[in-house]
Amino acid sequence: MDPIKIIPCLDMKDGRVVKGVHFVNIQDAGDPAENARFYQDEGADELAMLDIAATVENRKTRLEWVRKVSAAIHIPLTVGGGINTLEDMEQVLEAGAHRISMNSAAVKNPELIAAGAKKFSSQKIVIAIDARRNHHVASGFEIMVSGGTRTTGKDAIEWAKRCQDLGAGIILPTSMDGDGTLEGYDIEFIKAVSAAVSIPVVASGGAGKLEHFYEAVVSGGAQILLAASVFHFRTFRIKDVKNYLRERGLPVY
Repeated sequence: MDPIKIIPCLDMKDGRVVKGVHFVNIQDAGDPAENARFYQDEGADELAMLDIAATVENRKTRLEWVRKVSAAIHIPLTVGGGINTLEDMEQVLEAGAHRISMNSAAVKNPELIAAGAKKFSSQKIVIAIDARRNHHVASGFEIMVSGGTRTTGKDAIEWAKRCQDLGAGIILPTSMDGDGTLEGYDIEFIKAVSAAVSIPVVASGGAGKLEHFYEAVVSGGAQILLAASVFHFRTFRIKDVKNYLRERGLPVY
């Protein structure tokens, strides 16, 4: 097993880091560059920054936020939100991102995944899949887009497979049912995605206890662990998570 990566996530709105529950009830969580530096010093392996309002507000990712955060750190940065074209990808990567993450745009235009992978490499392409439970789709998980505000009727697990086939390098599934609840990652969802693809899967949405991180790897099959609330509000430090995993026999950086 490769070492497990720990990635704090900066959800961005109006130039500030924010955090909500079920994608709503947003709270301020500080300055993005300050948070980024803090997490790098704390031992974060990578960092994610998601412009959560870009798609809803029908605009591009704020490149000034990307430049500000990337200038503050030297660990890899994944940026998502409002990335709709190859030009958008190029601009975000040039602004300092190591990878780009797409959700709504990829669902709307799947060939964008293939085009991005061909131009920038698969390792640069992360596909975020926001989903909620819906027994009307085969897997029981339906893709949500536009920051979780719109249903699609599409099966999230079949979509994960297709994303891999199109050239995505990483899948980042987030359960809207668990997001921000601190009640644990949606292991059933993560496991279903992990079983369907061979590329790395990121556990996201709902971490609240140290054992949740362990469960995401051992029961869910995740190789990368993303969290926000527990780090922003200092419930745990990154080294606490790494020590917990290491003590239980899991490799970490």
